[in-house]
Amino acid sequence: MATIKDVAKLAGVSVGTASRVLNNSPQISVHSYNAVHNAVRQLGYRKNAMAKALVRSKSETIGVLVSDVGVPFFGALVKGVDNVARQNGRHVLVANGYHDAHQEKEMLELLLSNGCKSIVVHSKGLSDDVLSRYCQEAPALVLINRHLPTARERCLYLNNFQGSLDACNELIAKGHRQIAYVCSNEDIPDARERLQGYKAAMDNAGLHFDINNVYFGEPTDEGGRVATTALIHSGKRYSAIATYNDSMASGTLECLQDNGISLPRQISVIGFDNEYIAGHLYPKLTTMAYPISHMATCAAQLALDLESGMPVKADMTHEFKPTLVQRKSVIERR
Repeated sequence: MATIKDVAKLAGVSVGTASRVLNNSPQISVHSYNAVHNAVRQLGYRKNAMAKALVRSKSETIGVLVSDVGVPFFGALVKGVDNVARQNGRHVLVANGYHDAHQEKEMLELLLSNGCKSIVVHSKGLSDDVLSRYCQEAPALVLINRHLPTARERCLYLNNFQGSLDACNELIAKGHRQIAYVCSNEDIPDARERLQGYKAAMDNAGLHFDINNVYFGEPTDEGGRVATTALIHSGKRYSAIATYNDSMASGTLECLQDNGISLPRQISVIGFDNEYIAGHLYPKLTTMAYPISHMATCAAQLALDLESGMPVKADMTHEFKPTLVQRKSVIERR
């Protein structure tokens, strides 16, 4: 990590001058101002509020990086962290990265620059190498829903493959054989792993996976409608649809009903995540529960423990598994 000495050297000024520029002191020449800020941009230097926090016994905030706090899944994640923060007299600073590498990096820099030592990160945009460097810089940074080999003791993640496999096996156990999959079009591990779970379930049951039975869309209710519209227009007959998440399942249910399809009599639908909406759809959605609130609580506590210098417990759970929640959207195929 670049220091103010590095900035001063590259800018060709003294450390004192560099410090005055960065602290917006008066009577700084235009040349010095431009030279220092050019050096800051080249070196990726940030004013190290974190260093001040390191002097204190603890910082006052826990940082949280999510994709979009407006999405219920991430709202539940933030609430889980906030509960732990409040119990420990902390506040939460939330940043949205939108699964974009540039924005995730920018928001991580913001959290660090604002003195956050304990940080819970949900990142899908940043590479393993970049996250590894941040883990080295911030010893109390914990990754959620990400398995990073170089920092595995600080990772809490879901077995997406197993969850999708179990969801599809539930359909197969109910007698369904013509099963489609409504999948996220995001190029992230979650989407790939859940698609692989569907493939494995089909192959294991001798139903022969066919990519033409997979319909893609954004991981939202609108994406579910788009994917299901394509499914209907394909002219293929299905008795069940497995979906990437509950938001897509919501769009799938709505699209099917708009097209006069009786649910679940004609087509059964299963979701993934067990978001709040799942119990309020019609029919109420059978889904796989993602224990995100519990995982977020564990992640926040782990971050605080690491900040305090406590070792990671040998028996700590790092891999979590989804569980089936049976409601009304899946019935036995007669």
